[in-house]
Amino acid sequence: MSFLQIASLLIVLAGAFGAINYLFLKLPSAIGILVVSLAASMVILGVDLVAPGLGIADVVRQEVTAIDFSDALLEGMLGLLLFAGALHVKISDLREQWRVVLLMATMGVGLSTLIVGTGFSWLTGMPFIIALVFGALVSPTDPVAVLGVLRQANLQKSLETKIAGESLFNDGVGYVVFLVLVGIVFPTGHDTHGGGGLADAGILFVQEAVGGAVLGLVLGWLVFRVMRLIDDYSLEVLITLGLAFGGYELAVALHVSAPIMAVCAGLLIGDVGAKHGMSEQTREYVDAFWKLIDEILNAVLFLMIGFEVFAVAFTMDAVVAGVLAIALALAARLAAVSVPVLILRPFRSFSPGVIPIMTWGGLKGGISVALALSLPDSEWKPLILTATYIIVVFSIIVQGLTVAPLAKKLGREPELV
Repeated sequence: MSFLQIASLLIVLAGAFGAINYLFLKLPSAIGILVVSLAASMVILGVDLVAPGLGIADVVRQEVTAIDFSDALLEGMLGLLLFAGALHVKISDLREQWRVVLLMATMGVGLSTLIVGTGFSWLTGMPFIIALVFGALVSPTDPVAVLGVLRQANLQKSLETKIAGESLFNDGVGYVVFLVLVGIVFPTGHDTHGGGGLADAGILFVQEAVGGAVLGLVLGWLVFRVMRLIDDYSLEVLITLGLAFGGYELAVALHVSAPIMAVCAGLLIGDVGAKHGMSEQTREYVDAFWKLIDEILNAVLFLMIGFEVFAVAFTMDAVVAGVLAIALALAARLAAVSVPVLILRPFRSFSPGVIPIMTWGGLKGGISVALALSLPDSEWKPLILTATYIIVVFSIIVQGLTVAPLAKKLGREPELV
């Protein structure tokens, strides 16, 4: 199918599955679409088992694998989703929480990568360095999924800022850590922008992370200066779209972190740009436009995750490893949240619910599946992909449906920070 046909099909299915969820399941929109798409996939696989001669599953599998999920997310959708998410986080709020956000997005990602990698290597016999790659790709959390669910809980502002900021930045940091580790493991099999030595890995990390942040702030500032000279809401919406699209592709071309670029640019436009570069009418249109983009892309993303079951080779050993990896990922997430909080606790107060809410609310999403799919072919890739998919589906459905009640129970204490 052509790109237009694929895009049309995804939009139609997302709308149809969203309507089914709205009318019957009444789950949060993104989770409902994932549940319906998974159910549709299971029905197709069931029909194929009953009547294998029809070849329905093979046809669907061909179409699903023809859509490069990894490229579609990492080279397109991710930048728009992160930019949209960052637009609604105020720098002033983030400044108050910057220490805990920084530690969770850096030290937390590192701890999570190490814990998952060590445990998965022990469980499966996978070489330790390859298991670390698996740890890196399941460590980032999905800011869109978790914020969409937690909005229903009316959390304290400080806790919501911690979750939003950490989720936005650990996507970018996790992606950089993944690139560094893949550059070591597959020095010629992946676009690593360098060699596979430790020195090259360190240079790559600084280049990607710092370069992405600088590029995002520079582009955001330039766009802000232009928007101050304009009072035309339709043109200003178009300019923000150009920043998100063009900035992301420029970051890719310059070999700096495109996700971190998108977050930094979105933060600057959403705060400084909204206050000093937009009229009230423009602010309303920009907010409405990016909220709509966010919801549409999120719906399509979760639809695609549901159908990616056709790209996963399920074996009994891989399924068992994936189920055990769920507990491993939760333990790693607990460490990633609790260690930074315990380090900072002597210097500031925290709400009693911050550790359990942020641990259980650290939903995994499409970026983990996309990173697993982007790995070079190897004997361990099918196991990594299967375990990643199981973790992501469990995280979105089980954690996603229970984190809001948990947050309502634990996150309503008086504001302490």
